[in-house]
Amino acid sequence: MILPTFDDIKEAHERIQPYIHRTPVLTSESVNRLLGAELFFKCENFQKVGAFKFRGACNAVFSLTEEEASKGVGTHSSGNHAAAVALASRLRGIKARIVMPVTAPDIKKKAVAGYGAEITYCAPTLEARETTLQKLIDDYGITEIHPYNNFRVISGQGTAAKELIEDVRDLDIVMTPVGGGGLLSGTALSAKALLPDCRVIAAEPAGADDAYRSFRAGHIIPSTNPNTIADGLLTSLGEMNFAIIQQSVDDIVAVSEEAIVEAMRMIWERMKIIIEPSSAVPVAALLEKKIQPDGQKIGIILSGGNVDLGKLPF
Repeated sequence: MILPTFDDIKEAHERIQPYIHRTPVLTSESVNRLLGAELFFKCENFQKVGAFKFRGACNAVFSLTEEEASKGVGTHSSGNHAAAVALASRLRGIKARIVMPVTAPDIKKKAVAGYGAEITYCAPTLEARETTLQKLIDDYGITEIHPYNNFRVISGQGTAAKELIEDVRDLDIVMTPVGGGGLLSGTALSAKALLPDCRVIAAEPAGADDAYRSFRAGHIIPSTNPNTIADGLLTSLGEMNFAIIQQSVDDIVAVSEEAIVEAMRMIWERMKIIIEPSSAVPVAALLEKKIQPDGQKIGIILSGGNVDLGKLPF
């Protein structure tokens, strides 16, 4: 298995810079006091489509050869990755075919359709999603863009941490949430290349702690019946992602639902920005003292800000 390196992340950054936002890094003195650290928040909630996912999708789409691009791309997703692939494809002027479960939120369906993708609906099971996408691949010859277990996607996701470190420097710790591992694996590659002594720590909901358990077991333990408000972190780790995590990540911690909600509310109230529950998970780890901050400089990638405002937990 060939894994991406920091050189691939640098190449991805050059490729996608005309299309992405270089998102700001924000700080908050009140949050620093509450959590006992000097925190730097990389605001991917301000990224196009409202999440870091656009970086990886954009790199994958713009890496295609002309022949591949002419046949279009496809993926199965009910969330941010679907919108990211749809927008990246529109920017390149190619066809995107997205498989979405019929149970996907209407707001997500509208976003994907609004970016010009063709949606094929399926039953809300992984098997249905995969078989429906495979039929589209067989029928149209499209290129699949997996949301995290993909060389180009990982390389694109790593550009967020690259920007964070370029803007702040000398971080002691870099933190991300972890679901499938695309953001974490890309972040680890950037952090260890630019700041070899920096620790890379991920946080995960206790109700969906497959990465936490996999990291300790030394092999992938699939996610089964995950239950968490952080709906972006329900998937199992990809093989490529886990290989990088084993090499370059220092720790993964698990946090409670109560801490996730409290952390999300803290960021909304103290920083006046909208983050989704998945983004709040690393902050929750500091709230619950799963990591001892000790006044260190900690960079946190806020992964996204797509929230159903009709279902707020506070």
